[in-house]
Amino acid sequence: MSARKLLCALALLPGIALAQTQAKGMDDLLNRIRQDGAASAKLNQEREARFLRDRSAQAEMLQKAEAEHASVKARSDAIRARYEANQKQIAELKEQFKTRAGDYTQVAATVRQAAADFRSHAGDSPLSTQFPERLAVLDALSADDAMPGQADIEKLWFVLQQEMTENGRVARFQGEVVDTQGSSTKEEVIRVGAFTAFRDGDYLVPQPGGNQLLELLHQPERGFRSLARKFADRDEATAPILIDPTGGTLLAQEALRPSLGERIEQGGAVGYVIIAVGLVGAVLAIWQLAWLLRTDRAVRRQLDNVAQPSQDNPLGRVLATFKGDPNTAAEDAEVIELRLSEAVLREVPKLERFQAFLRLAVAAGPLLGLIGTVVGMIITFQVITEQGAGDPRMMAEGISQAMIATVLGLGIAVPLLFINSLLAARSRVITQILDEQATGLLAERLEKARA
Repeated sequence: MSARKLLCALALLPGIALAQTQAKGMDDLLNRIRQDGAASAKLNQEREARFLRDRSAQAEMLQKAEAEHASVKARSDAIRARYEANQKQIAELKEQFKTRAGDYTQVAATVRQAAADFRSHAGDSPLSTQFPERLAVLDALSADDAMPGQADIEKLWFVLQQEMTENGRVARFQGEVVDTQGSSTKEEVIRVGAFTAFRDGDYLVPQPGGNQLLELLHQPERGFRSLARKFADRDEATAPILIDPTGGTLLAQEALRPSLGERIEQGGAVGYVIIAVGLVGAVLAIWQLAWLLRTDRAVRRQLDNVAQPSQDNPLGRVLATFKGDPNTAAEDAEVIELRLSEAVLREVPKLERFQAFLRLAVAAGPLLGLIGTVVGMIITFQVITEQGAGDPRMMAEGISQAMIATVLGLGIAVPLLFINSLLAARSRVITQILDEQATGLLAERLEKARA
């Protein structure tokens, strides 16, 4: 063998080995497929057998379910038939009831109507706070399906009679009171019939439809509250008290009225100026009037003792200025007259003190009020321009300011006018006394000098 053939034989050896390995893998694969197919066939056979077994059981279950359905349907039909029979029987019984009830049906309707009408009244009465159980009675009687018996009718009779009896009675009781903060407490309440209820001077109104009493957010003026406190403290058979026959509506309206302080505040800045002027004028007038009265008494005491002038009154000071030799009085008559006139004039400013300011206040009061009126009308017209004239309450602020300023102006002018006239009259009386006494004294001295 040549060397070339030997090399070719060596090159073919790996190809032959690879072909033998591939042939062995294909056989294994074939065997595995064959085994898997057999396993699948076996599993299918088992499933088929199990399905055949289950089909028999399902058929039995279906038969059983159909039997139960038929049974239930039979019971349902029986119940439906019994229900229809009962409905028919109920209708027949109702008809028999109506026939046998006769006029009592009208009586029951009247009782229900009366209970409903009185329930609406009792819900707004303070008596329901003292007797809250009557609301439940009235609610039961006024129900639509209620057929009241004799006992129910007697209950209605009782609550109606109770209302009439308690209307003429003043009672103290513990009742639920809701204050302005919404807190409910049980307190002693004084009730005057079905008209008024209060505690500690604060008026209460019934809770609409309920059995509580509500404290008014705005209480009536101080005089009415003081009246309530005095009524609570008195033990007399009769005493004055505020009565509200509307169950609280009039009290609420009364509480909305502004107090004196609120009215003054409505007058605005002009109102405060008018009040300040009036207070100053009143203080000065009272002070001067007291001084004039005291001076008048001192002057009249001096009239009883002209020979001894005193410095604590104007007449004494005028008489004290009459000094000099009585023998030369005739020669110095003009000097003495001038000295006396000077002394009288020196006293006049004190006697007429503050009268000029009071005259100014009398004149300025209405003028300041007029300014406030004009300002108020300007505010009113401004509101009408912005909001329209549909709601009169929107214009109330400006109109209130206008009217209150006018009232305040006249309110200080008229009293100050009278008191200023009184001061002027008192000062003129004293001045006249000074003039008379000075003139008389001068004449007496002249007569003595000429005698």
